Amino acid sequence: MESNTLFVLALFALSFKKICHHVHSLPLGINMEMDNSYLQDRQKIIDKEYLTRIGGNLVLTHAEDKVNQILMAAKDREIKDSFYNGVPFPPNLHFFEAKPAIENSTVFQLIKKMPKGGALHLHDCSMTDLRWLVKTATYMDNCYMCYDQNKKINFHFFRSPPQQPGCPWHPVSFYRNQTANVSVFDDMLYQSMSLEVTDPQTSYPTLDAVWRKFEEVLMRANGLINYAPVFAAYYYQALKEFMEDNVQYIEVRALLPEVYDLDGKIYTPVQVMEIYRNTTVKFVQDNPTFTGAKVIKTNLRFKTPSIIKSDIIASAEMMSQFPDHFAGYDLVGQEDPGKPLLYYIDALLYPSSHQPPIYLPYFFHAGETDWEGTSTDYNLIDALLLNTTRIGHGYALPKHSEAMMMVQKQKVAIEVNPISNQVLKLVDDLRNHPAAILFEQGFPVVISADDPAVWGAKGLSYDFYEAFMGLAGRDADLKILKQLAMNSLTYSAMKTQEKAQALDMWNTKWQIFINSTLEEYDRNKNLKTDLVFIPNLPKDIVG
Repeated sequence: MESNTLFVLALFALSFKKICHHVHSLPLGINMEMDNSYLQDRQKIIDKEYLTRIGGNLVLTHAEDKVNQILMAAKDREIKDSFYNGVPFPPNLHFFEAKPAIENSTVFQLIKKMPKGGALHLHDCSMTDLRWLVKTATYMDNCYMCYDQNKKINFHFFRSPPQQPGCPWHPVSFYRNQTANVSVFDDMLYQSMSLEVTDPQTSYPTLDAVWRKFEEVLMRANGLINYAPVFAAYYYQALKEFMEDNVQYIEVRALLPEVYDLDGKIYTPVQVMEIYRNTTVKFVQDNPTFTGAKVIKTNLRFKTPSIIKSDIIASAEMMSQFPDHFAGYDLVGQEDPGKPLLYYIDALLYPSSHQPPIYLPYFFHAGETDWEGTSTDYNLIDALLLNTTRIGHGYALPKHSEAMMMVQKQKVAIEVNPISNQVLKLVDDLRNHPAAILFEQGFPVVISADDPAVWGAKGLSYDFYEAFMGLAGRDADLKILKQLAMNSLTYSAMKTQEKAQALDMWNTKWQIFINSTLEEYDRNKNLKTDLVFIPNLPKDIVG
């Protein structure tokens, strides 16, 4: 025991800060009398790696450092509970199973309070709490539902429903009034639009199986969302939910769908874009600390090249018509069975080959696959050659060395969506997510939520938690969270002046977060935040 004590003292003599970050990584069976030069050389490598990761070169203020001690104490407890005591580690569990533990996490509660900047990868029909959608849309007048021959629900609003023998329409209130328990009925409506299940591995045995269900629930919800009065309210509610989660800006991948009303009117894409613009303006007026939102027009990656070309031309016109709220263009849908970017290359090159060139930024989904050497992961190459502004998912990126270098050189941010990648069966244990490599090597990365409503993850905090606890290392600290938040504004589609104003606002929010966190913990008699946190040494070192 005496030799162990001397060894611990020697380690602390090297550097207290280095011990906080790295002492747990020392191997078993180390020679207690080894030359200090070896330990110094070893530490230089560890320190160099630490500096290259996301946020590694940030310098925390004294107040930030105290918050970091609180954060890392909580992180250390959660990891040790799993590492030594066998407590399930949330990033190792499917999100549906991990969600209760995440919500009880001190780390998660701190992340919820943290200003996270922007959410840059969201889809229009899956970003607002589905329980809000049930409680709001299905209680409105003229809301109808029917059961088709497969006993699947469809929704639509009608002034007078058409005759439809295969799926006869009745008011939702008709079914609700027949039920003995309204809460159970409403929960059934919720489940019909959600992927949430108690047995995700059994219910969704393959990637294709979960995608089939995913597309089914999205189409079902669209019957409610695309009704004009619901559409604007749904989007306003999305802005509200993200603001409540301390997100100040969002970018939405939007199909600009066929929004309809009771008179049978189908809104044009420009009219739908006007709803987005007007609703954003109103929300910012109502909430001046919210920076705003922009729309990235999308289309499905199984349409014909001629349709995509027409869509690109129309999108370029909307760039001019809505300069403050329209950001660019993307193709969406399950990437493996979908058409690759190369299939649409003539259409996608049209803006740059036009004389004069047409301004239309791209934000391509690319590489959302486990496969290598396929048209799906080669979408990464085409996305970069087409000068994409960011890459959605980029899951296969670490398998492509040249693309990795291009991403770094061109400063193309990768939109990482941890929960989406897990729920849609690219990865089970988020510690094995390939973006961990991007984190460690300091790549331009932003964290987003993709389709949070479909898996019951309101806002952005759940994905930040999974990234911080699962993708980032044990010693990744407040610096990486701070850098990721700043990245979300730096790599956004905002103009230079807009970014500067957004970052100024974020800095104000950040200082409030730091100060309020210290005040809250000072009030807690069980946490003495004036003491420097020293993590316990691993059991295999101290004996």
